[in-house]
Amino acid sequence: MPQENMQDAPLKEPMTAEACPEMIRFALNNAGWTNLTEVQAMSLPYMIEGRDLMVQAKTGSGKTGAFILPLTEKIDPLEPACQAMILVPTRELALQVYEEASTLLEGMGIAVVAVYGGVRYRQQIKAFEEGAHIVVGTPGRIIDHLSNGKLDLSYLQTLIFDEADRMLSMGFYPDMIEIKRYLPESKPHTNMFSATFPPEVRSLAYQFQQDSQFLNMSTDAIHVEEVAHVAYLVDAMDKDRALVKLLEIENPDAALIFCNTKQRVNYVAVVLGRYGFDADQLTSDLTQKAREKVLDRIREGRLRFLVATDVAARGIDIPHLTHSIQYELPEDLEVYIHRAGRTGRAGAGGTAFSLVGIQDELRLSRLVKQYDIEFDKQEAPTDADVTKVLRERLVNDLKKRTSGQDRLMLERSEWYLPLLKEAVASQDSENSELAQLIGWLLDEQVRKISAKAKPQAKFEQKQDSVSAEDRDYSDKRRGTRSQRSGQRRKSGGQRRKSDGERKGKRQRSGRKKTQ
Repeated sequence: MPQENMQDAPLKEPMTAEACPEMIRFALNNAGWTNLTEVQAMSLPYMIEGRDLMVQAKTGSGKTGAFILPLTEKIDPLEPACQAMILVPTRELALQVYEEASTLLEGMGIAVVAVYGGVRYRQQIKAFEEGAHIVVGTPGRIIDHLSNGKLDLSYLQTLIFDEADRMLSMGFYPDMIEIKRYLPESKPHTNMFSATFPPEVRSLAYQFQQDSQFLNMSTDAIHVEEVAHVAYLVDAMDKDRALVKLLEIENPDAALIFCNTKQRVNYVAVVLGRYGFDADQLTSDLTQKAREKVLDRIREGRLRFLVATDVAARGIDIPHLTHSIQYELPEDLEVYIHRAGRTGRAGAGGTAFSLVGIQDELRLSRLVKQYDIEFDKQEAPTDADVTKVLRERLVNDLKKRTSGQDRLMLERSEWYLPLLKEAVASQDSENSELAQLIGWLLDEQVRKISAKAKPQAKFEQKQDSVSAEDRDYSDKRRGTRSQRSGQRRKSGGQRRKSDGERKGKRQRSGRKKTQ
């Protein structure tokens, strides 16, 4: 590939919110943004200028806004045709980009449609026919619409690759080449955004870009700086129990647990469930309805632990996520950057844990060397570590609950002390069973404590917001259905009335003839 086709962009003066063109300021106001993020401030001057650009910036830095905002200056609302297309690897990311675009572009007359598989074609085709200006979609469904002639790219001016490293991977690259066949001869302005740009991706990008500029917003520290990276050295045959102990000790608000295969995801989710953890799984073979159900639970704070493959987790935005856990280190080291980037978003702190067996240590060393990540190496938690933490958690909570209690009620509790001592000290079967039951009750109490300790306020706020939207939507649907039912009843009444009138006329006509 000729070197002149791909250069590091000469630094331009970062743009400020006040210096933005009028329509971009209008979009910022729609979203309630008073300032631009770094990636937005640095990339906007190039994109407004119409330069083909590759932007490398860490996850959660505001990349979506960076490529949506310039479209306000590029799109003609009076031209009912697809003028911008944003390609994404997953349906979840398509919906996420669609929602952010809808917020930013509200009131501008710019129509956006999300296009992905697993749902009916009719609504998407209708949006094309009505002149959607921006199409956000996954490659497979985009190709379906192009091959059927339902989507026309003749007026396309801007092409965006979100998570470009994924879009130009071997899994999606053939689809990208297929889509390229439908692009207009006047090549659209093409921008690529990703947390990482490995050499092979940069070498393929020239097929879609002209005189591309490379804007590196993460310099040499590709990893998320706000994230603490911890490696737990564990026995490979004991990873499941090590994970359970880790979750007990850390007691995270919400965690995304990564595995490399669907089979492993299923195994880990089942193990966590049998240990009593609030966990579910997400893999690429789930139906769209099942995926949305799981994602709604985790986003609304009704699910704490989500076990997933990398493909299934792409594009998932969980603002309250505090921990990213690698049950297995990824085979592709660059994938670790995406995994770790799921937490610590937009400047918030977070933790990335990795369970590292002997066979993983070489891969960990390569990760440290390649990305200059400083891992805090620790031994796997022991049973004694877990017991100590649970004891502290239980004692602290019970002290709070007993403070202010009647002295006689506390005196009554002392009757149980001999029973507890016998149960623990004695080895006979009856007392052994009692000790086990007491342990079970204590465990139930600790789980309640852990659930209450979660900062649910922010989850409830999100949930209330979503519920309100759902209620508004449901009310509209119910209103529409009621109107339709009323219309049908009215139409039915009119038909019955007309039938009665016709019948009466026929009877009167018959009587006249008889007379």
